[in-house]
Amino acid sequence: MIVVTGATGQLGRGVVEGLLDRGQAGEIIASVRDATKATDLAARGVEVRVGDFSDPASLEAAFRGASQVLVISADKLGDEALRLHRNAIDAARNAGVCRRILYTSHMGARAGSPFLAADQHAGTEADLAASGVAYTALRHGFYAESCLYMIGDGLRSGELRVPEDGPISWTARADLAAADAAILMNEGAWDGVTPPLTASEAVTMAEIASIASEVTGREVRHVTVTDEAWRNGKIADGMPAIYAEMLLGTFRAARRGDFSTTDATLERLLGRAPHTMRDVLTVTLCERNDQH
Repeated sequence: MIVVTGATGQLGRGVVEGLLDRGQAGEIIASVRDATKATDLAARGVEVRVGDFSDPASLEAAFRGASQVLVISADKLGDEALRLHRNAIDAARNAGVCRRILYTSHMGARAGSPFLAADQHAGTEADLAASGVAYTALRHGFYAESCLYMIGDGLRSGELRVPEDGPISWTARADLAAADAAILMNEGAWDGVTPPLTASEAVTMAEIASIASEVTGREVRHVTVTDEAWRNGKIADGMPAIYAEMLLGTFRAARRGDFSTTDATLERLLGRAPHTMRDVLTVTLCERNDQH
């Protein structure tokens, strides 16, 4: 049995769909906080169990009888994220997960990264290595959808005002979900850390502005601002300071080249070329234009 945590979230549901496409309905356990949101999965033969990262006992019950558990990283920051991930790792070990724990890490995972999430991913990878259970850390490329969250207002306004940056291999979440499903089906794949699971190209913010201009047929200007001006602008727009600082860390780490790597592993797992940032922008910006 394969447990997928966060199975009603965007990534988790995508992984479950990938497993269902491979005819694994009877082998999937969807671990969710709210079972009412997974009734459609239950109707398709997926076993639904309630598991909450903040409730270790519920996780242990949800993981019971599984050979593999996919721990999808919590949408939290810092020590809280590390604690929740440790709860899941401990629960998997206590439940007797016998083959491996998989964890959705990040291509930039490293201790001391200016990007807080990358630092905490490194911490969870260390906890996995110390768990005594076989594990696979899925080094996901940076979600293309995160890029859109960071700069969407600029693409809409026609002026992309961002700090100094560096190339990032933005990767579509749906491609990563499909790859995760493929790795779950191959229990011998990657003992430890995977290669970076990325799209085939890395682009800068200036290049994104250029692509958006071509896609929309109207100019999107790229303007470089100071770190402080960007962070203060986000906070003034209502973003909590901790999130503004985290996102600013993306630019700081990108300058060092932390997210510039590309790798062919994702393409091999998918059996096709991964979606590019141009693909993602074309779909997203065209949808917005259609809505207006």
